[in-house]
Amino acid sequence: MRLYKQSHTVYKTQYHLVWPTRFRRKILNANIGRYLKIKFREVRRYYPDWYFIEIGIDYDHVHLHMVIPPRYSVSQVVNILKSNTSRELKKKFGQFLEKVYWDNKGIWSKGFFVSTVGINEEIIKRYVKYQGKEDVGQAELEL
Repeated sequence: MRLYKQSHTVYKTQYHLVWPTRFRRKILNANIGRYLKIKFREVRRYYPDWYFIEIGIDYDHVHLHMVIPPRYSVSQVVNILKSNTSRELKKKFGQFLEKVYWDNKGIWSKGFFVSTVGINEEIIKRYVKYQGKEDVGQAELEL
């Protein structure tokens, strides 16, 4: 189990994010999918504390398993990812996308799905119960 650290925070905030293309159009072919993965990873230039554990691209939706630090809201992260990738996909595949989306409202649907990924409830209960002992190195709380 990997823990992430910032100046005054230790966290393991992993999320499973999913969002579809607008109208569930099957536009994410192999070429667009590869390009999209590159663009997701490039976001780390500006947000180096975001970690992509896994990126999955289907024909009409995206799956991300990622670590988001507590200082960001999930909706903020999704908004940044969707707006940046939409802009970049329009630049690279504009002629193709204009045939699919005749208006200028973007390629992603408005909503998204999110669920947390993490350690199970039993481990959390043990951690809370033995917190004082764990601080002095006595508790065994490994997965």
